[in-house]
Order: sequence, then C-alpha cells, then structure tokens
Amino acid sequence: MKDTIQGVERFDSPGKGRGLRVTKPFKVGDLIFSCPAYSFVLSAKERGSYCEYCFNRKEGLARCGKCKKACYCNATCQRADWSMHKLECSSMVAYGPNWCPSETVRLVARILAAMKTQKERNASENLMLIGEMQTHVEDVDNARREVNESEIAGLHRFYSKHLDFPDHSALLALFSQVACNGFTVEDEELSHMGTAVYPDVALINHSCQPSVIVTFKGTTAEVRAVTPMKKMDEVMISYIDILYPTDDRNSRLRDSYYFTCDCQECKTKSKDKAKLKVRKRSDPYEPEVVSGMVRYARKKMGEFRAIKSEKNILLSSKSGFVFLDSLAPPSELLEMCVQSLDEMGTVFDDANVYMLHMMYQAMGVCLYLGDWDGAIHYGEKILKPYSVLYPAYSLNVSSMYLKLGRLYMGLEKRSRGLNALKKAMAIMEVAHGKDHQYMAELRKEIK
Repeated sequence: MKDTIQGVERFDSPGKGRGLRVTKPFKVGDLIFSCPAYSFVLSAKERGSYCEYCFNRKEGLARCGKCKKACYCNATCQRADWSMHKLECSSMVAYGPNWCPSETVRLVARILAAMKTQKERNASENLMLIGEMQTHVEDVDNARREVNESEIAGLHRFYSKHLDFPDHSALLALFSQVACNGFTVEDEELSHMGTAVYPDVALINHSCQPSVIVTFKGTTAEVRAVTPMKKMDEVMISYIDILYPTDDRNSRLRDSYYFTCDCQECKTKSKDKAKLKVRKRSDPYEPEVVSGMVRYARKKMGEFRAIKSEKNILLSSKSGFVFLDSLAPPSELLEMCVQSLDEMGTVFDDANVYMLHMMYQAMGVCLYLGDWDGAIHYGEKILKPYSVLYPAYSLNVSSMYLKLGRLYMGLEKRSRGLNALKKAMAIMEVAHGKDHQYMAELRKEIK
C-alpha cells in the first residue's frame, strides 16, 4: 500500500490517531486530491433525475428494461452499473411496492459485493483499506445497536439471493463503519443525491475550523483548500454543520462520532455569543431566561424532526421536502415553525442560530407549497447571518444564494436574481472548481 498521494500523506496526528497532511503548499481553491468512491448508491427518490451509475443530472434518462426503476445516461452506464444493479433489479420486481431497504442497507450490500469481486486494492484505497476504517462498535449505544440489527435484518431480507454474508459481528462492524465514515453525496443546493464511502477521504480528521471542503463531481469526491495551507499542515474537514454553538456541535460529535472536538474555536467559544444573539433591550435578560429558551429551541427542533419522521417526510432536491403520506399536511409543519419562531423571537434575535434553523425549515415547507414569496421572505432573513456565521467559502451560503437567485429569476426579479447567482458562483468556483458541471450550468443560467 502507498503511504502518499501526490500532495498528501498519511501520518499519526497527535491526539487524533490517523490523519492526512499536505506535503506541499496549497492556495485557496486548489484541488488537493480527488478520490473515486469505493462503493456508492443513488437515493431511490432521485431515480429518474440522475443516472444510477455516474450521477449525471439530465432529462430523458433510459430506464432499466426489467425493473423500470433504475435510469441511465446510455447503455455504457447501464452495463458499467450492472454488477451492482443486479443485486436489486429482480428483487425490486419481486417485492414491488414492498421493496424498501434503507439507503444504508443498499450501500452495505454493494460494499459486500465489491469486496467479494475485488482482486487488488481499489483506487480509493491508496492510503487506507476499507477494512481499516474506524468502527466504534464498542461505543455504539443501545438505540444505535437496535438500528444496526434492524438494518442487518433488511440486508438478509432483500439481498440473500445475490450475496453471501459474513458472520453477524462482521456485519455489525461494517454497518458501524458506514455510519461513521460514509459521505452524503449532495448537489449544488446541498440536496441529498446518494451515499458513498471513500476510504482515503475517511482518513481526514474533524475541525470546527476546517482547512478543506469536500464536494462531488459525479460519484468522485474532490478535496479542495478553503484556507491557505503550508507544507505539513494537517488536512481538516468538518463532519457536522458548524453553524451551531460549541455545546451543540460537540453533543452531535459525541453522539455520531464518539469524540469531543478540541479545536481553537471549541476552546475559546469565540463565536458562541453571536450565534446565541438575543434581542436588545435596556434591562439585560437573566441568564435563566436565555438558557430556558435554548432548551425550548432544542426541544422544538427535536419535535420537528420527529414529526417529519412520523409522517414519512423525506428531503427533496427541489422543494426541501417530499410528503409521502397524504395525511401529513405541510401546513402542520409550517404552523409549527411559525409558532416556534414567535416564541423564540421574544428572546432571540433573528440572527440567533435557533431562529435561523427554524426559518430554514419554514423556507423548505414554503418551497414545497409553492409559496415562493414566503420562501424568499425566510431566505432573505437567513442569508446575512449565514454570511457572517459560516466560513468564507461555505456551501451553506452558496446554496442559499442559489435558492434565492433561482426564486428571484422565476418571479422576474432579474437584477436580484443575477446578483444572487453571481455571489453563489464566487463561492462555488472555490468549493467545486471552475471546470465543474455545476459551474457550466450556472454560467448558462446567468447568461
């Protein structure tokens, strides 16, 4: 096995275990390295919009003649994907509407198939083999263990015809590896397209002050510098949304990745005051009032997630939500957002991250409802605080500019639309690279 890719090398990172560092300087926007996926799967809800094999977005995709579900650019992509699609094709036909493995189950099935046929190291394993990825099996709590057991049952149910399974403990380890190391493949608006594993990219450690960003060109991950990097600097990404205050970030890191971050921002909490901004008034709020409202906000965020889950609401590439259960009126979610914003707004400033979180959810519901003016209302309130609280080349900021720019253009507000799209492009040129398909599409929109 190699110890380096041109420009980066694996090393023992103090206090973090394995890591990656650069072996030469990089400027902002430079491509540090790219990595093909060891295995990937397109989200079932995106079938028909993206090619199952190359994740190319286009109209007029050709459907698989047998299952009528999987779609491809052409026969070349279909043939290239057959070794993986055959795991599902006949099963989808046999089960019909009852075919419902989770995306994680589908990805694990493909990993097992790839492991069985692999005769030499995969192109995504220059620095680390897939079996070396961290599992954290010993750290998994009972709730996560129950989820993994359910996923294993789904794997046996839907894939036993085409796969030979390792023993139970090995499957538990593999599901834990995917949970800790898998990447969500997203488009330019941060909509979920699929899931993939990239062993070499999985070596990169976390920081709430990341030096690089990972974007996707088809199913290939690209790692680009978002800060100037000197020779021997460690390559750092953020595993989580860094919008939230320190305690929230570290709670998420402990729950999902089993560690606490000790980056400079986590030590100083320098941005927490701005993130927890309260309304100005002559007599300052008592600390108990603010902490009580924080608890309320966290509770409402949890309830909102629970309602979406109960009502079978999934993310959609267009609106932010797809409502699969006709008994779940979107107005229920919008009303919850408005009520929460009214309550939190008695203490919190509009730029408070908990207000921003609920505004973002409200914007998504408005998009689903076709309420473009409502979506713009929330988007405009979100954008300025995002630009302050996120780093300079944040995909969260560029995606918001894109959403608003496209809404403005649709409502014939061309000047505002062009301005927003150009600001999105300035960020995306760094994050995605100037030669990315998204850049070509965006230039065409602007022209």
